[in-house]
Amino acid sequence: MLALRPPTLEHFCTLQVELAPVIDVGLGRFAERRIIPIIGGRVTGRVSGTILDLGADWQSVTHDGVAELHARYAFETPDGAIVEIVNTGYRHGPPEVMRRLASGAPTPPESYSMRSTARLESGHPDYRWLNRMVFVGTGARDADAVQIDLYSVG
Repeated sequence: MLALRPPTLEHFCTLQVELAPVIDVGLGRFAERRIIPIIGGRVTGRVSGTILDLGADWQSVTHDGVAELHARYAFETPDGAIVEIVNTGYRHGPPEVMRRLASGAPTPPESYSMRSTARLESGHPDYRWLNRMVFVGTGARDADAVQIDLYSVG
């Protein structure tokens, strides 16, 4: 068997994502469904830009309180490139912490777990290198925003 080197992580960028109020879809086939519109924000780090007022996080919250995250949105770089983001993952924690978070009350990020995998994609010639990268993320939720720190897997 080959001895493969484990991957490394390097901070890549921080996404400060502004959110509109939650749209409660109700109980679906397997979970509570909700849509959180993405209305703006900023990206800083190895890439930077302005998050566009489009996209949403389409969430499913399971019977045990785990929120399955599926966000799709985009940002524009200062030189005009459009970069699509698809970010999927999970947020979970003790029931009382998750209720506090859902109420919009300030909740320390260390009291729950928010982890994801992300794909960044662009057709702009100066940003096609993003299409070959793998990202993992950690996040925190506020009443009207979410912060996601993305790390490139090397």
